[in-house]
Amino acid sequence: MIVRNLLILIFGLWFGCGAALADKRVALVIGNSAYKNAPRLANPVNDAGLVGGMFRNAGFDTVEIRLDLNASEMRRSLREFAARTRDADMAVIYYAGHGIELDGSNYLVPTDAMLETDGDVLDETVALDRALYAVEPAKQLRLIILDACRDNPFAKTMKRTLASRAIGGGLAKVEPTSPNTMIAFAAKAGSTASDGDSRNSPFAVALTDHLPKPGLDLRKAFGFVRDDVLKKTGNKQEPYVYGSLGGSDVPLVPARPAATAGPQANPQDSVRKDYELALQAGLREAWEAFLQTYPDGFYANLARVQLKKIAAEEDRTVATEKARLAEQEKARLATDRAQKAEQEKAAAAAKAAEEARIAAEKAKQIEQAKAEAAERDRKAAEAAAAKSLAEKRAMEKAAAEAAAKQATDKQAADVESRKVAALSPPPSSLPPGDLAKSVQSELRRVGCLSTAPDGDWNAATQRSLTLFNKYAGTQFDAKLASVDALNALKAKPGRVCPLVCNFGFKADGDQCAKITCRAGYHVGDDNECEKVPEKKPVVTREDTRKRDSDRRDAESAAPKSQASGQMVCNGAGCRPVGKGCRLGTVKNNAGVTITTEMCN
Repeated sequence: MIVRNLLILIFGLWFGCGAALADKRVALVIGNSAYKNAPRLANPVNDAGLVGGMFRNAGFDTVEIRLDLNASEMRRSLREFAARTRDADMAVIYYAGHGIELDGSNYLVPTDAMLETDGDVLDETVALDRALYAVEPAKQLRLIILDACRDNPFAKTMKRTLASRAIGGGLAKVEPTSPNTMIAFAAKAGSTASDGDSRNSPFAVALTDHLPKPGLDLRKAFGFVRDDVLKKTGNKQEPYVYGSLGGSDVPLVPARPAATAGPQANPQDSVRKDYELALQAGLREAWEAFLQTYPDGFYANLARVQLKKIAAEEDRTVATEKARLAEQEKARLATDRAQKAEQEKAAAAAKAAEEARIAAEKAKQIEQAKAEAAERDRKAAEAAAAKSLAEKRAMEKAAAEAAAKQATDKQAADVESRKVAALSPPPSSLPPGDLAKSVQSELRRVGCLSTAPDGDWNAATQRSLTLFNKYAGTQFDAKLASVDALNALKAKPGRVCPLVCNFGFKADGDQCAKITCRAGYHVGDDNECEKVPEKKPVVTREDTRKRDSDRRDAESAAPKSQASGQMVCNGAGCRPVGKGCRLGTVKNNAGVTITTEMCN
C-alpha cells in the first residue's frame, strides 16, 4: 500500500512539474472535404481528425478541429485563433483541402467557393498570409502545415480575365519573413500531392508518425516525413519545408525525463501510459497500434471496447452524413420542383399574355376590316349617288337634245313644207276629193294608214293623220285634208308611224311575221324567245283548242286600252304600246287588214 501511494505521489509530482515547466502550445486544424462546386474530397476530414488527435496526444493546451468551413467561417476561425496565440509559445495551423496559386501567391479554398474567374480568387478564398498573421504572435515557434497541394479542379475551369495571369497547378514557393517560422508543404512548389488509397493521405500519416516523437527536432521530423512520403508514393511526391529555425533543437513534443528504475516500479505502468496516450488520440489507428503491442490483458480488453465505440461512432457519422446528404438532396429536389413550378407559371403567364396579344390583334384586325368595309360602302354609296346623278344629268341632256332635235326637225319640216308648197300647184288646183285621196296615199306610204286611199276623210284617216302628227312632230288639223299636211307627208322619205304587231309577232319590213322559237323555247312576256321551264303543267288538247280560239278572238278584236304583252314594231325594233294608246286594225292600199297603234 505504501509503495502504491509512493508511485502515485511520484507520478503526480512528475506530471505536475511537467505542466508547470511546459510551454503553452496551441493548434488549429482545418479539414475541408465537402466542396459545393467541386467534387468531394475523401481524406481532408479524416486527415484533420488524425492530426488533431496527434496534437492532443502531444499535450497541446488547446486544439481546435474545424471541418468543412466556408469563407466566413474560415476567417472567423483564424481571427479567434490569433487571439489565443498572443500568450502562446508555439502556434501550429494544419490545413487539409484545396489550395490555389495565383500570380505567385497562395490561397486556401473554402467549401463555398465558386471561382468562375481568376478575379474571384481575391473575394472567395483566404490568403495564406492571413494564416501567417494568425500564428505571428507566438514567441518560440510559428508552424503552418499545408496538405493542400492536390490537383485543383477550379484552376481547370476558371476563366482568365487577363491572358498573362498565371494560375499554377500546385502551390507557389514561400519565404517567411518572421523568424522561427516554418511552412511545410505536402509537395514541393509547383507540384501536386496524392490523397493515397487509404483513409488518410501519405503526408498526414507520416506527420503523425514522426512529429509527436518526444525531443525530436522539427527539422529532423520533417526530414523523416519526406522520406516516408517519397517511399510510399514511389518518389512521385516530395514534401518540402520553407523557413528556418535557430541552432537549438525545436521539438514539437519535449523530451520526457528518464524514468527511475527500482524494485518498486509497476510493470503495468508503461501499458497504462500507452493506453492513456491512445485514449488521448481517440483514433482507430492508435487503438490498433496499442493492440498490436499489447494484444492481451486488461488494457487490451479496454482498447477493444474503445474500438467498438469508435466503430459505432463511425457508423453514426456515416448515417448522419447519409441523412445530411439525403436532406440536401430532398432540399435540392424541392428547390428544383419550386423552380420548375415557377418556370411553368411564368410560361403559362407568357402564353396567356401571348394569347391576349393575339386576341387583341385579331380584334384590331376585325375593327380595321369593319372600318374598311364601312369606307368601301361609303365610297360605293357615293359612287352610286354620283352614277345616279350622272345618269339623271345624261337623261336630262338626252331629253334636251331630243327636244332640240325635235325642234330642229320641226323647223326643217316646216322649211321643207314651205318648199314643197312653193313647188306644188295652188290649193285651188286640186279638188277636195283628190286632196283627201292624195293625203291618204302619203299617210299609207309613211306607214300611218293601213287602208287603201278612197278620198273619204273618215275617222280612220283622221286617226292616221293624228299618228303622223305624233311621230313627225307636226300639228296639222286631223279633221280635214290640207295642202300643208300633204306637203309635209311628201317631205318624209320613209316610214314615220311604227308598225304595230300583236303578241307573238314581230315586224318584218312592212309586215308582221310570227315569231318562231327553236325546240325547248317559247315566246316570253317581252316578246322574245326564252327557255321553257322544266316543270310545266299538263296541257290537254281541249286546253290547246281553247287557247287558240282565245288568241284568234284577241287578234280580231280591237283593244280599247293597253294590253299586257302588246308590242308596236317598226324597222328599228319593237316596243310596248304607249300609255293612252291602243291597237286598232285598218286596211292598207293592198286591201290587207293590219294592226296599228291608235292614240287619242
